[in-house]
Amino acid sequence: MRLSTRTGLVIAAAALVVVLPTAAGALPQGAESSSAVSANSQTFTDSTGENPAAPDISTIVVSNTDAAMLSFRINIPNRAQLGQDMVMLLWVDADNNAATGAPGPDDPPGTDYVFELVRGEILLYRWDGTAFTRRFGDPSSVTLSFAYASGSLTLRISASELGNTRRLRFYVFLIGGIQYDPVTQEPFCPSPPCPSDDAPGGGAGLYPYQLIVAKPTLVVRRLATTPRAPAAGKRFTMKVTAARSDTGAVLRNGRVTCVGRAGKARLKARVARVVGGAVTCTWLIPANAKGKAFRGTATVRFEGLTATRSFSARIR
Repeated sequence: MRLSTRTGLVIAAAALVVVLPTAAGALPQGAESSSAVSANSQTFTDSTGENPAAPDISTIVVSNTDAAMLSFRINIPNRAQLGQDMVMLLWVDADNNAATGAPGPDDPPGTDYVFELVRGEILLYRWDGTAFTRRFGDPSSVTLSFAYASGSLTLRISASELGNTRRLRFYVFLIGGIQYDPVTQEPFCPSPPCPSDDAPGGGAGLYPYQLIVAKPTLVVRRLATTPRAPAAGKRFTMKVTAARSDTGAVLRNGRVTCVGRAGKARLKARVARVVGGAVTCTWLIPANAKGKAFRGTATVRFEGLTATRSFSARIR
């Protein structure tokens, strides 16, 4: 196995022992089978105790949000803290196609991206047809982050930065005992091979995962009226704040429809647009409408999504 590190250095195959998947479409068997499937989350269980000196993977929990934010949580019970001696590699076949991406044998066949965690920094590389490379901003990794706490390594990235993947396969490899040359900073194993663990192990294939992303909606966050209740002969305004359910982003534009009635009379909206992040409807209440029932509805449509809110009160 060879992989360029963030400094352009190389971890050489001679220093490592790893059995890369030989059956790209195979599913793990026995102790390494997947389990505990729930909404947008899947847990993969790896065998443990093969090498007490190695970072030992017990489970990997993969999940995603409705905004297609992916999370990989790799549980390593025998490593409570992230040491400088540990390197993590996570390969992803983002298009679920073993015929594209890396051909092997140095990398899992069909993989398109690889994450590398080394010396407290996480980087993303993409297969360019010849090797896994990284240039300025290519591949994009704006959303990429990681955290390590109590033996759990959590990596997060938006699926949009993995080719908008919706169905993927992945493979994890952990190495322990790495040291760095004080002059060149090149990583090396003082006593090859370095202790390591992989999941799935034994050449069983890559773990499969399918994202479950619900269709976004527009959610009404707030309704405000000015004045508090409509008054005869005065202007009355409804302001509705709506946001996307997936990203939480407040709507800044869209097509607005305002329907207002005073009793049985329909009122023409004087204002019907998004103003300052709020869907705004303004009507002039007739001077002779005191005591009648006012009913108003504000509706906004944006990119196929719709939000509606109504208000009713007695006209003062």
